[in-house]
Amino acid sequence: QVQLVESGGGLVQAGGSLRLSCVASGRTFSSYVMGWFRRAPGKEREFVAAISWGGTTTRYADSVEGRFTISRDNAKKTVYLQMNDLKPEDTAVYYCAFEQSNIVRTIGRVYNYWGQGTQVTVSS
Repeated sequence: QVQLVESGGGLVQAGGSLRLSCVASGRTFSSYVMGWFRRAPGKEREFVAAISWGGTTTRYADSVEGRFTISRDNAKKTVYLQMNDLKPEDTAVYYCAFEQSNIVRTIGRVYNYWGQGTQVTVSS
């Protein structure tokens, strides 16, 4: 089992920044992918960003490319999502996800474990 705990969400004005963190614990072996997804009110869950074990491969949704940056610290078993130039349409619950794999993918169903989510609200 793997447990994921997110933090860093909150209320911010449009144009502002937030940094989300997600700490993994439990049976985390090497070479796992970590990702971020989000679900806005009344919408389906959508991919935001993901990063490979070594950090050399990252993928982003078109809607956040250039504004969000995903990174990780394997010694701390933590993945980060730096979100800049936030927009009201970024308002959602953000979820951290874990996949025991070497392949960075954007499909939610391949991820094995999920965090409880952290709310991000961007006011206009």
